[in-house]
Amino acid sequence: MKGYSARAEKIMSRIEELASVSETEQGLTRTFGSGAWREAALIIQSWMQDAGLHAWIDNIGNVRGLLSSPSPGARTLVIASHMDTVINAGKFDGPLGVMMGLDLLEQLAHNHTPLPFNIQLVAFSDEEGCRFHTTYLGSKVLAGSFEPVLLEKKDADGIPLRNVIHANGSSTGLLHTDAIDAAAWLGYFEMHIEQGPVLYDRDIPVGIVKAIAGQKKAAITFEGIAGHAGTVPMDMRNDALCCAAEFILAVESIALQYKSQIVATVGKLEIANAASNVIPGAITCTLDLRSADGGILSEVYDTLQRTTAAICGRRNINFDWTVVQETSPVTCDLSLSALLSGAVKEAGYEPLELVSGAGHDAVAIAAVAPVCMLFVRCYKGISHNPLENVELKDIAAALQVADNFLQQMIYQHNQS
Repeated sequence: MKGYSARAEKIMSRIEELASVSETEQGLTRTFGSGAWREAALIIQSWMQDAGLHAWIDNIGNVRGLLSSPSPGARTLVIASHMDTVINAGKFDGPLGVMMGLDLLEQLAHNHTPLPFNIQLVAFSDEEGCRFHTTYLGSKVLAGSFEPVLLEKKDADGIPLRNVIHANGSSTGLLHTDAIDAAAWLGYFEMHIEQGPVLYDRDIPVGIVKAIAGQKKAAITFEGIAGHAGTVPMDMRNDALCCAAEFILAVESIALQYKSQIVATVGKLEIANAASNVIPGAITCTLDLRSADGGILSEVYDTLQRTTAAICGRRNINFDWTVVQETSPVTCDLSLSALLSGAVKEAGYEPLELVSGAGHDAVAIAAVAPVCMLFVRCYKGISHNPLENVELKDIAAALQVADNFLQQMIYQHNQS
């Protein structure tokens, strides 16, 4: 593992450097289109160029590096993760996969390895969707599924997405040209921290993702009647907050009936014109529902809508249910995952299959290409948090697995 340890140290050094590029002095925040985001993109592009890749930044801000095959008509394997972050983020979510991918291609370029297929490394511009509430912007462009209506989405300051793209020197009219044609895809490989505790608890450095949970996200507004806290009798109130509270407990209760198959979260609650002496008249909250089983996901979602209607009817509260985001569950490609399993065994580890409850760019890519993912153990499964941490030994182990995986792919395609 000596060679892999040195490579892991170089990866860690680059991750630390990227972590210093932030919109804020305290913590790490790097959202789409910000100055820090642009600075990070240019740093990554320079590293790709130094590694011997043809590197460029496309119109949505993806940083892309290409290692070409001499074979005419060769298809493309994409290795990718994202470079944007949540607010007050950890430094490994996204950049770890990009930096590991860069190391893999750096080795292939240095060794002049003849490739039967092209390999393109991509640092996606916007996976988290924090600024415009638009997850997978970068991967949607790469997959050719970017919806032009997204260009009108506005951030908290009222700035449309199209303006941010133009401000970064790119063209919204050329976004479609940045897609990889569906026929040209060979596959997609993403390395990412687990963002969960399974690998940590089992003391295993890597895991194979077998599926990515589908998501249904909604914003629900409850409208009652505001009133004086001291004068309206308890049995004559239309309290929107009490209604929302009953809804939240119903979400927990219903999800617990499917606890091994689904997770449900009400993560945000806003009280309009809140005051200690006013009966809440309007409440808005969010619902985040996730499952790897599309049928269960739809069943629970529909049940929650019916339950909400019943609660509001009983309490004489009006409600509005707005869909914010919907993605279907994704099953990782069996053939690529089998190669990955063999690579894990070859490295001397137990091939453990996991379902990802978190979303990944692989969700957008799965519509046009077979996808596979490798999870890397992180400290206690903590993510989206400054405490996020990955040990050098686990980066080294994941590198060995990824090397094995790529060599198996190269061998397999040379034999075909």
